[in-house]
Amino acid sequence: MSAAAGLADRPASAWAPLRTAVYRNLWLALLAANIGTWMQTVGAQWLLIHHSNASTLVALVQTASLLPVLLLALPAGVLADSFDRRHLLISVQLFLVAVAVVLALLTLTNRMPPALLLTLTFAFGVGQALTLPAWAAVIPELVPQDQLRSASALGSISVNMARAVGPAVAGVLISRIGVAPVFALNAVAFLIFTYALVRWRPSNARAVEVPERFTAALRAGGRYVRHSPSVRRLLRRALVFVVPASSIWALLPLVASRRLGLSSGGYGLLLAALGVGAIAGGLLLAGIRTRLSANQFLLVAGVLFTAALAVVGTVRVVPLVLLALLPAGLAWVTVLANVNAEMQLFLPSWVRARGLAVYQVFFAGGQAAGALLWGVVAEFVGLVAAFLVAAALMLIGTVTSQIWPLPDLRSVNREPVTYWPQLHLAQEPDPRVGPVLVVVEYAVASERAQRFLSAMDVVRGARQRTGAMRWGLFRPAETTDRFVEVYLVPSWDEHLRQHGGRLTGEDRKAEERARELADGEPEVRHLVPAAAGRTLTDDRESL
Repeated sequence: MSAAAGLADRPASAWAPLRTAVYRNLWLALLAANIGTWMQTVGAQWLLIHHSNASTLVALVQTASLLPVLLLALPAGVLADSFDRRHLLISVQLFLVAVAVVLALLTLTNRMPPALLLTLTFAFGVGQALTLPAWAAVIPELVPQDQLRSASALGSISVNMARAVGPAVAGVLISRIGVAPVFALNAVAFLIFTYALVRWRPSNARAVEVPERFTAALRAGGRYVRHSPSVRRLLRRALVFVVPASSIWALLPLVASRRLGLSSGGYGLLLAALGVGAIAGGLLLAGIRTRLSANQFLLVAGVLFTAALAVVGTVRVVPLVLLALLPAGLAWVTVLANVNAEMQLFLPSWVRARGLAVYQVFFAGGQAAGALLWGVVAEFVGLVAAFLVAAALMLIGTVTSQIWPLPDLRSVNREPVTYWPQLHLAQEPDPRVGPVLVVVEYAVASERAQRFLSAMDVVRGARQRTGAMRWGLFRPAETTDRFVEVYLVPSWDEHLRQHGGRLTGEDRKAEERARELADGEPEVRHLVPAAAGRTLTDDRESL
């Protein structure tokens, strides 16, 4: 092997994406925005601590911030796949700047009752929810494919650095100059991110077709995830890890106060240990992946987190707990950054934001459900037992990664291709007309029939991921050498999108394997509703 080839085979270093100027500028600007977000959260909580029912109100700040992610992630993914992502991000950041300015002005003039503060916090969460899928879908456009895992890890580093820096800076500023300037600085931070987005001029801007209808796009995203075994396995793997791992975030305050006798400063030290481990994990991810396969990597990370849970839950020695939290933070970031990068690599551009939005729902929902679960378990059986149960679940989930391993996606061609022949129709249907029944007839010799059936099973997945609601393969009883494929698409517009770039290189290979087993070119027909002007809505009403 030549030296050049050897260098090409090496994975990207943790810092490699930052050598790309556009990504570096956006990453630094997003870091500033993340710090501003944490400052805003601390400022909002501080405004509420002197009110009656302060404990409930302070907790509602987190709820108001995170609830929009669960409610709006999927619609946000639809918007990010339907419109220019850069323009969408700029518009949303300007909205966030406006919310932060309103927060600062109303706080400065002492016109900020709790209900209004929580409403504006929710509005800020809406902006964050709209940002997440679009930003995640943009990253593959900013860095080379071999640097995606490093870029995902750098995203995690940014979040953890902001979590460490933001609250500390906010605490100092609030004690010196009050809450209103903290909100104003948050507006400045998002202005910086907006400016970086405005300066970014994509050289290969994604071509945006006529946007899909919102509900149709939402269903298309759900259909893709439902009929993609690789995406479903990645989502399950994230959930199996997040639910037991969330115990450490949910119960660590109780460990600090009840078992270790620490003050709020001590609790901050425990969080800092998790953050340091997380940052180290982001930096070490590239090196770890050179030595371990994806599934070996999951095994090691799962065992580390299992041990950390057992130590944190049973040991009362502060230095030992701090040491245990370091590998926990490392495992947390490396597992989730790896799964996130695999999702970004696998999802085709037309549905990438929607697929990543589903991942965010699983991630946020898993954390929320896990936190509630472990809180209830700790209430009934105690902290030690809750941590031991979480450790046992983590270990079981880690073992399942070897029984149901992650798919190897390195050789999968996810580039969009347009290879179906141009349509020649006697009449052009209205795009809203539907459903549309596509009929494809193949001539297949009997000795190749079994191999053809196996090949068409793979084709079925491509049809269903890209638009088919129903799919079937039939044989006419009158002959032995014919197969008829039929699939139902919601509308003519949806079928045109199959022709226009929803299919990938991997889908093309699957279809070509099936067609190689057939004699000649298949005969394709498109059946639309017989009544002129029938639309999908009309057809549903008649069923």
